[in-house]
Amino acid sequence: MGRKLLWASLVLAPITLFLRYGLHAGATTLFIVAAAALVPLAWLIGEATEHASEHTGPGIGGFLNASFGNAPELIIALFAVNEGLPDVVRGSLTGSIVSNIMLVLGVALIFGGKGKGGNPLDRLSILLQLGLVLVAVALFFVPSVPGWSGDAERHSLAVVTIPVSVVLLLLYLAVTTWSLRRHKRLHDESGEVASGGWSLPVSLGALAAATVVTALISETLVHSLDAFAESAGLSEFFIAAVIVAIVGNAAEHGGAIVIASRGKLPLATEIAVSSSAQVALLVTPAVALLSWAVTPSLPLTFRPVELAAMGGSAALVALLLADGRGRSWEGVLLVTLYAGVALTFLAVGDR
Repeated sequence: MGRKLLWASLVLAPITLFLRYGLHAGATTLFIVAAAALVPLAWLIGEATEHASEHTGPGIGGFLNASFGNAPELIIALFAVNEGLPDVVRGSLTGSIVSNIMLVLGVALIFGGKGKGGNPLDRLSILLQLGLVLVAVALFFVPSVPGWSGDAERHSLAVVTIPVSVVLLLLYLAVTTWSLRRHKRLHDESGEVASGGWSLPVSLGALAAATVVTALISETLVHSLDAFAESAGLSEFFIAAVIVAIVGNAAEHGGAIVIASRGKLPLATEIAVSSSAQVALLVTPAVALLSWAVTPSLPLTFRPVELAAMGGSAALVALLLADGRGRSWEGVLLVTLYAGVALTFLAVGDR
């Protein structure tokens, strides 16, 4: 029944587009319907990722989910830059990194870490990617600190952002190439054979199609964000860092929960940490560099609360999972702490 309901719920996507372009519905209605439409799309991306991972192994499967799932995140950010909402962009990127390694990973551990003493994880892969997040946060300090005084959007800080972005992209390319080769070798050595689900081309095709539709719905979400924030009485930063980040990462959230509940915790954790690292080292610098084409250029001038949330969450998860095992109580702790971070974002408001 649940699967049939999710398949049927995919109709919310064309309904959202019809409400926007056909009926010109109000911003609040569009925001709510668009957010709801992303839920079944997230499930579909998670379903396709699980089938793809049967052919590639959990490491590459997690990378595929992160890559397709983060495409809407990149598109949301570029639309927000074009509409002159730099704090919304940085807030959504911050929220994406934090929600993936606290909320998504936490929920995955709750569902998949019920074994006695926890369940085994790919310790090297997880710690490597969390380490990458910490490196990215350290580099974010370069343009951020000067932005704490004066105009945080000034042109000179956007220029300083360029070399930081290039270093992050090169680091991500190098580490990801090595990591994917390692995951492929481990999968080949395991001798695992696909269990008769979707073929790899069908899985990748479903991922691509769901990502395109998700991008269209995500753009509608951003288009209605400003008016929704005003009507809801919430700061744009909170909506971007919490609501948009959760909705924009619906693919990772839904996929990780579905996959963890089926006893595939290594794949679920790979989805969470892969997505977080990819946002920090690929999506964020890519948005900064591409912003020069849509104007105004985006400096990566994060506030102290944003840097503390990103760095602190990565360090905490690294400590919890340092033994290479995932436990349900760790998931409860992460979800609880994420709620605290969300309340902090609500309290600090806009810049």
